[in-house]
Amino acid sequence: MKKLLNICFLALFLITITSCENNFDEINTSKTSATSIDPAFILNNAVISSSIVTLVFEIGIVQQIISPNSGVLTGANFNQENRTTYDHNWVSYYRNVIKNTKDVINRVKDDPTRSNLMNMARILQAYAFMVLTDSYGDVPYEEGGEGYTSQIFFPKYESQQSIYPKIIKELTEASAALNASGKIETADILYGGNVEKWKKFGYSLLLRAGMRLSAVDPAQAQAAVTKAFEGGVNNLITLNIDNAFVRHDANYKNPISNTLNSTEAANFYLTKPFVDALKNKNDPRLVSIAVRYKGAKSGSDQIPANASILAADQIGLPMGNDNKTATAAATADGLASFYEYSQADRNRIVKLTAPMFLVTASQTNLLLAEARFRGWITAGTAAQYYSDGIAAHMNQMASFDATCAVAAADRDAYIAANPLNAGTELNQINTQYWISSFLNGPEAFANFRRSNYPALAPNPYPGKSVEWINRLTYMNSEISVNSENVNEAITRQGPDNLATKVWWDK
Repeated sequence: MKKLLNICFLALFLITITSCENNFDEINTSKTSATSIDPAFILNNAVISSSIVTLVFEIGIVQQIISPNSGVLTGANFNQENRTTYDHNWVSYYRNVIKNTKDVINRVKDDPTRSNLMNMARILQAYAFMVLTDSYGDVPYEEGGEGYTSQIFFPKYESQQSIYPKIIKELTEASAALNASGKIETADILYGGNVEKWKKFGYSLLLRAGMRLSAVDPAQAQAAVTKAFEGGVNNLITLNIDNAFVRHDANYKNPISNTLNSTEAANFYLTKPFVDALKNKNDPRLVSIAVRYKGAKSGSDQIPANASILAADQIGLPMGNDNKTATAAATADGLASFYEYSQADRNRIVKLTAPMFLVTASQTNLLLAEARFRGWITAGTAAQYYSDGIAAHMNQMASFDATCAVAAADRDAYIAANPLNAGTELNQINTQYWISSFLNGPEAFANFRRSNYPALAPNPYPGKSVEWINRLTYMNSEISVNSENVNEAITRQGPDNLATKVWWDK
């Protein structure tokens, strides 16, 4: 009897185990977790990651926003290195944008029904590679971002000279391949899948890439500009309705705004060169951009009751000052402290939900003005593109906040008083590009180096390590992990410091 009971218990145990094994996958599989991700959402992640600005370097290098403070804020304020703290461009564009766009391309390259999505990813990827190579010079290109898709963990660096033709090729092919008759990727957060707008984005980037080579390879530059313009201005972003920009809300806050509305609210100021450039020309955009907290003796005094947005009240922080000398400069300017210098208005132009513009009608029209001046395109006039570029940026100001809007009468009066003059075309066009690229640090920095305008004086800080910052340096983690390929790039390009110029910077 006991033997019979043991056999029964054993049989029951085996039946239970078998039943558990038969249902193991079903029991341990989540009913709610996603088993796959639509590649359109991966592209959206890349778009969001494109919204980044390095406050410490690019915007300060072009002398628009600067901090008198050191430590983690050291950078363009003192023309000094800070590679241990600020690696935003590399992290955002290389590790996020390019990784995600390559993933999208890998997922849909063999699916003809998602051809538009693939070409959208190619265009955004080309944009990211432009930012990276313009910032650092030689970077991984063919193997860049392949750690996730192809397990290439130590990518080879390529020269900027070899990268730019590939970027131009990608933009040319991807823009042409977009097809309004194909699947419309409505989940896309940049343009809602609008193929014509993506095409304009691609061709406008092609125009930008071509103009980037104007000093180093005029023939290649002209060829790219001509290709971008072949379909006429209808192929390009020449109206604000087509601007490429990243939208922000309470969940996805503008990164630069998030910084300036939190820990660094009282640490960054508009520079004297930038404020004076607007103020001396009675530029109505100064009222849209600036605020000064009159009488402020500390950050706690920067409150609405002390705020003035009147153009006459704005005073920019002189370049070359640290925390101590900024106090002396403020006294010389008749201010209570350096906390009284003008700032980008964090309640308006850099509010948390402000958009981040990637490519705009203003920038495109100004590049067309230069291209027409150089004779690389034959339609239209340089003067008209120039005035259209100014008007577009003034109209764009309302996108930041309703109170930033420039009145039509003020816009037209400024344009009438500041026509394009013979003999100063390149200076005027690229100075306006500098203004219209405000808050887009990578682009303002790149075009400033390419054109050498506006004619800014070097940062006079006595402890600066270089006269001009010409590039950003490679991040420490890349140097330590991918040292062989980084060192090869340094040998080819020049010392890994702020003074070394990228290939197209002549």
